[in-house]
Amino acid sequence: MRVSLDWLYRASGALAAAFLVAIAVIVLAQVGANLVDALIKAFGGEPYGLLIPSYAEFAGFFLAASSFFALAYTLRHGAHIRVELLVHRLGPRARHWVELWCVAVGTFVSGFFAWYSFGLVLESFEFGDPSPGIIAVPLWIPQSGMALGLAVLTIAFADDLAALLRGRVPSYGAAAQASAAEHE
Repeated sequence: MRVSLDWLYRASGALAAAFLVAIAVIVLAQVGANLVDALIKAFGGEPYGLLIPSYAEFAGFFLAASSFFALAYTLRHGAHIRVELLVHRLGPRARHWVELWCVAVGTFVSGFFAWYSFGLVLESFEFGDPSPGIIAVPLWIPQSGMALGLAVLTIAFADDLAALLRGRVPSYGAAAQASAAEHE
C-alpha cells in the first residue's frame, strides 16, 4: 500500500510539473508568434496576425491543474507553509494533539472541497458547459484537474492522519527532520 500511495503522490507531482511545462510551451509559442509578426512589420511587411487561439485560457487551465496536482506532493515533502511558532513551543504530547487536530481538519476540508469539485465536474459534464474562449473546451475537462488534485490531497492528509493516530511522524514532519539533518 505504501508503494502505491507514494507512486500516487509522485505521479501527482509529475503531472503538476508537466502542466507547468505546458504553460511555458504555449506562452513561448505565442511570444514567438508575436515576434515573427513584429519582425515582418519592422521590415515593411504586413504582419500575419499570428495567434494561438485561447492561449491565455489554456494557460489558466494548466495553471489551475498544476496548482491542484502539486498540493499532495508538496504536503508529503513538507513544503507547505506552516505556522510552527506555536507548535514548536509545545511539549511532545500537546504538539501531537495539535498536529492531529490540524491534519484531521485538513483531511475534512480537502475532502469537502474534493467532493464538491467532483460534483461541479459532473454538473458541467451533464449540462455540456463550454469555456468562453475562441476554442470552446468542455469545462469538465479543466475542472477535472482541480477535483483529482483535491482527491489526491485528501488521500495524502488521510495518510498522515493514519500515521499520527499510530503515533508515527507524519510525512511533512519526516521531510522537515530530513531537511534539518542535511543542513547540520
